[in-house]
Amino acid sequence: MLAKIYQPAKSAMQSGQGKTKTWVLEFVPASARWIDPLMGWTGSGDMNSQVTLRFPTREEAVEYAQRYGIPFEIMEPKKRTPVVRQNGYGDNFAFNRRTAWTH
Repeated sequence: MLAKIYQPAKSAMQSGQGKTKTWVLEFVPASARWIDPLMGWTGSGDMNSQVTLRFPTREEAVEYAQRYGIPFEIMEPKKRTPVVRQNGYGDNFAFNRRTAWTH
């Protein structure tokens, strides 16, 4: 019943950093999923794969796992490098713009 503790990445459908500040504790699947032959649904006998716990800090997630004796591994987040371009799209709306904006 190994758990992984990580900070989720930004969704491709959002431009902001929402839901990326929290830490998540998820259990690694213990068994493979199978497909039901009649309905085609995916099934599993592992109920822990449905559990997702969110914590404000990494230390709280680690403390929770240690308190309940859950073996875990921590996946460090890869920090996103900001893309700042000179005369980019944001400069069209700059306060100190000298000329009127035109298409």
